[in-house]
Amino acid sequence: MSATLGVSVIVSTFEDDLAGGAMIVGHIYPAGATGVARRSILIPCGTSVTPERYDVTPGRYVVSATLPSGAVLMEDVEARDGQETLVALDASDSPYETHSWQYLMGNIEPSRVYHDPSTVPVPRSRGSRITARPGGADGVDPAGDAEPPATGRPVATWVGSSKTMSWSFASMNALATEAADAPIADLIADSPPRIVPEPDATDGTSHLFRFGADGPVSAPGGPQGTRQFLVVGTADTSYLVTLPVPWGSAQVEVLVNARQSPTGSAVAVTVRDPAVGAGLAYMARGALDTAAELFTDVESMLYSKNQNPLSAAAGGYVLVGSDLTDEPRQWDSWLEHLRDWFGWMSDGSVLCATRRLRRARTEADLRQARDGLIEAYDRGVPFYTLGLSRLVDGLSEFPDDPECVSRLEQVRRLSWRVDMREPFVIVNLRGRAQ
Repeated sequence: MSATLGVSVIVSTFEDDLAGGAMIVGHIYPAGATGVARRSILIPCGTSVTPERYDVTPGRYVVSATLPSGAVLMEDVEARDGQETLVALDASDSPYETHSWQYLMGNIEPSRVYHDPSTVPVPRSRGSRITARPGGADGVDPAGDAEPPATGRPVATWVGSSKTMSWSFASMNALATEAADAPIADLIADSPPRIVPEPDATDGTSHLFRFGADGPVSAPGGPQGTRQFLVVGTADTSYLVTLPVPWGSAQVEVLVNARQSPTGSAVAVTVRDPAVGAGLAYMARGALDTAAELFTDVESMLYSKNQNPLSAAAGGYVLVGSDLTDEPRQWDSWLEHLRDWFGWMSDGSVLCATRRLRRARTEADLRQARDGLIEAYDRGVPFYTLGLSRLVDGLSEFPDDPECVSRLEQVRRLSWRVDMREPFVIVNLRGRAQ
């Protein structure tokens, strides 16, 4: 006897770049005493995606999908002998179709919460708010023009090419603590920064900006370097946002949420990558095994580093984080290539040093790991928040080394200003207006 479950998740993908849908992770469990569980299955999500089919023995099952937000969708179904039963889990409760990807990632509330005035979140700390007055009186932006930050709409300035020195820990810490006459974007830019004229989608409260290989989607073009930033300025503070671009042909979304997102993040960065976009969110939340399922072939991601070194680094974090042994692996040499070939991205050095520290058996091994951590620090702030965590952990292993101690102090100072629940580094320059 055999039956089939065709599983999918309904969610709007809004634009053509995700017309084929995306993938998340779920499970199939038998509801009775018989049947075999199917764990960590890949489930397509989109508006009209083709369900993924899984063969099971006839009987009752519970089908679940774990969204990157941590929310779990579930449905009880009966699989009949010789038949295919379609299971369409519903994740379509985004407050706006344009914000569906952010809803899937857990960066914005469900529609029923977002649009209910009685459920407007009231953060307990100023650090979790983007402005004191988000939008107009009714929460809707009354005009299509760009507005000053005091009315609720942030000013977003794109830095397409940044100074190498601006990536350093000392420089980023100084932005938050030292007075300066020039705007933040001017201080870090290697070529003239450019204000993004308006969000790609906004209701006056939640503002969505999109970036592609040519810069802002709404206003493409301009000089581009190896590291790009977005400076988000509000009435009383600014955020320095790491942009993981270019990411192949995928767009990068930046959500500036004047309410308070479910995670407490005022600014969130996601990649609209149908294959691994959700995996980055799983990774940031510490679910490395789940991320590995979605990345499908993590080693291939690392091996294809020339095509997308940022994606390769994500694969490296999953490999290093989920393989807790000290046995040599084929991908050890690939981590070294990532470090050697992309000096503008300190994540490769972080990964190599973390791996060496874990495998260290002699004083010479420890010295190599220590030197790798110093190199990672000196190359600048990583793209990934996991890189910050690994640097803190690694440098802490050398409490009697003055060079490690001084660097550890700078890394910790910066990490206190970074929301470590986000995949990419976003520095909260609290109290520093743009």
